[in-house]
Amino acid sequence: MKKIEAIIKPFELEEVKDALGQIGIEGMTISEVKGFGRQKGHTEIYRGSEYTVDFLPKIKIELVIPDEKLDGAVEAIVRTAKTGKIGDGKVFVSMIDEAVRIRTEERGAGAV
Repeated sequence: MKKIEAIIKPFELEEVKDALGQIGIEGMTISEVKGFGRQKGHTEIYRGSEYTVDFLPKIKIELVIPDEKLDGAVEAIVRTAKTGKIGDGKVFVSMIDEAVRIRTEERGAGAV
């Protein structure tokens, strides 16, 4: 099993969720997060005063999937979240050794 963590722009969430649903991925966890990468935030003007916004709002998508769905899931996320502009986000993939469904105590890929 693999865990995908994707950091994307907030307005891309629905499109990414729909693209993952089309390839049969149903469960995911969504978090509202803040951060910055190479863009290092930006400056804004509020009531005549300029200030720096260091941490930009992002969405973090986490999902655990069987190995055979990995390539399709990563491709769907990248295809739908890509605008070609700085700040599009990142996708991280890591190994999952074990998963347990609490309700049934089912283990492994069946628990996901």
